[in-house]
Amino acid sequence: MKNRIKELRIQEGITQEDLSFALSVSRQTIISLESGRYNPSIVLAFKIASYFGCSIEDVFIYEEGAKYEKK
Repeated sequence: MKNRIKELRIQEGITQEDLSFALSVSRQTIISLESGRYNPSIVLAFKIASYFGCSIEDVFIYEEGAKYEKK
């Protein structure tokens, strides 16, 4: 899953440390999220989206090839 955390953070003019403090996570967590090495819990995803005033879908981009159909 890709994300726009770094892009949004830079637009806001804040550091990784500032964001980590605001979200109550480590700076290493922010680094791992931005690099795509770590996918957040749903709670953290909501916190990130809320911090930037976006929906989760605006921050996180799901790119798996399979499409799910409703039955």
